[in-house]
Order: sequence, then structure tokens, then C-alpha cells
Amino acid sequence: MARARANTGLSASALQLVEAAERLFATHGIEGASLRQIAAEAGSLNHSAVTYHFGTKDGLVQAIFEHRLPQIIHERRLLRSRSRPDDLRSRLEAQFLPILMLADAPDNRYATFVEQLQRRHPRGEFFSSLPPELQQSNDDFQDDLDRLLADVDRRVRRVRIADAQSVNLHAAVDRETALASGQPVLPFDVFVTCLLDGIAGYLRAPASPAAVQGLADMRRDRGITSVPTI
Repeated sequence: MARARANTGLSASALQLVEAAERLFATHGIEGASLRQIAAEAGSLNHSAVTYHFGTKDGLVQAIFEHRLPQIIHERRLLRSRSRPDDLRSRLEAQFLPILMLADAPDNRYATFVEQLQRRHPRGEFFSSLPPELQQSNDDFQDDLDRLLADVDRRVRRVRIADAQSVNLHAAVDRETALASGQPVLPFDVFVTCLLDGIAGYLRAPASPAAVQGLADMRRDRGITSVPTI
């Protein structure tokens, strides 16, 4: 698959900071990695390098997304254009495969970085602050699954879509972590096929009366949120 070029607006030194920040945020958490540590990891002798290029830690976090997401979104568009509009399994593949492919790449810790950011913003506050064009593929995915799963109770569907995104992210994190530490993993094609088959089956499974009633009894949709893995 053709890959989109990384964010070419970054200078070489800024790119080194972005990649170093992704690694350290993944390893130590967003709050656990200091700007001074990130500069040192990037090989910069200027301890204020991050502030100079990105202003704040949140600016650096956004720069990681702006570096990674164009590639991810490009690949999603390609896969979506080749998928059948009425096929749930291929729609899941179009959305999730680019993240899983990135988890197999040796030069990133993107999935783990996103997981750490979710710990910091459990309701997705930071994601919603990104430019609309960086959120669009997630919005399109939500719309498509609402259509493809129209026969599933609306509240059940919302819970399951959120779960599907979470399962995919954590599977990517587990694989990324295993590869980084030299642990054995399934062949990539087998890993992806088993994962997406399982997610598709979960999304399609009949909802029990207890699940439908339990969600219907809630006064509002507390906890039924879908935090994008973008």
C-alpha cells in the first residue's frame, strides 16, 4: 500500500523532537515525560527546544498527530474506496488496518502514545480540539457503522462501536509493546484477520433483552462515549 508522506512542514530538528516525544510519552505517560527529557532524547543541547518549536506540551502532542494522521487518513481513504459499501468487515479493515500496520513499524510508538493520551483525557477532550480535517475519518466511520448496524439497538450500537475502537487500539498497543521488547507475535496477516473477525462478530451479535433494557433504563447516555483512536 502506498504510504502518505509524513508532515513535511517540520524541520529536521522539530521532527526529531516529535519522534522523541512519541517514544517518551508512550513509555512514561504524557505527564511523566518532561520537555527537558524530550529535548535530550532528541539529541538537542538546547533544553528549550520544545518550547521554541511547539510552545507547550499540548502543542507537541498536537504535532505528533499532525505528523502521523495524514498517513493514516490517506491509507483509510484508499482502503475505504476499495471496500464494499454494504460490507461491515471491509469497513472495519479500512478504519483499523492503518493503525495495526503502524504498530508493526519499527520507528514509532503511536498506538501506545494514543493510549496514554486517553488516560489523560478519558472522555476524548483533546481529540475533539484537533482540526476538523483530522477528525473526519473517525466521523465518517461512526456514520458508516450507524448505517451498517442499523438493526442493532441505538444504545447498544454506541457501546459496541466504542468497544470496537478500544479493542483495536489495545491490540495494536500489545503488539507494538511485544515487538519493541522482542517477544514472539503472530504473523501479521493472522493477527489482523483474527482481530477483525472477532470485532465484526461482536458488533453483529444479537443484543440480550437485559442489555437493551439496562441501557434504556439509564436516564442519560452516561459512559456511552466513543473516544476516537485516530
